[in-house]
Amino acid sequence: MEFISMVELIGTVAFAISGALVAIDKELDYYGIIFFAIITAVGGGIIRDTLINENLPAALANPVFVIISIASAIFVIVFYRKINRYTNVLQLFDAIGLAAFTAIGAGVAAENRLDMPFVVITLALLTGTGGGVLRDVFAKEIPFIFRKEIYAVASITGAAFYYLIDRFTGDGIAMYSCFAITLIIRLVCIKNDIHLRRIVK
Repeated sequence: MEFISMVELIGTVAFAISGALVAIDKELDYYGIIFFAIITAVGGGIIRDTLINENLPAALANPVFVIISIASAIFVIVFYRKINRYTNVLQLFDAIGLAAFTAIGAGVAAENRLDMPFVVITLALLTGTGGGVLRDVFAKEIPFIFRKEIYAVASITGAAFYYLIDRFTGDGIAMYSCFAITLIIRLVCIKNDIHLRRIVK
């Protein structure tokens, strides 16, 4: 299994777990927990594939990631009290997921010859953060990426580097570079509690 595929699996599990935890926090039933897990894990990819006019979104054409999301939700339901203690571990997995899906989104843009810089960055950002936005909208919350943390900015920066590196080295190195840059920015910001400034009334 390629490295990027492995981290995509890890990211799917992390995003699904985060969706399930939000659903539990909102006191949803088992169906709601599973739905939130799925939409958080694959929602960004579905938005991306719809925008580029894919006949069928990848998450539906190959349901392995939906199955993984369901399994992750069931895991959370069974072991919720233990999982809820390990916030730092979940943040690490979430950062890996963001980096993986950002790189994959940028790669999809290149595969479809949509290699304009704005398109590459937009598809990467939607893939990396779209599921979380959908999760928060369904939970009637202002999306997490608009409230705090260097999250979307990490994805945008990684995608921008993908575009630049891809011009000189090709898709392979560009994807790994995008993954690494996004992950490093996210982890540094988590460790040092770095946030974008907000206007205080």
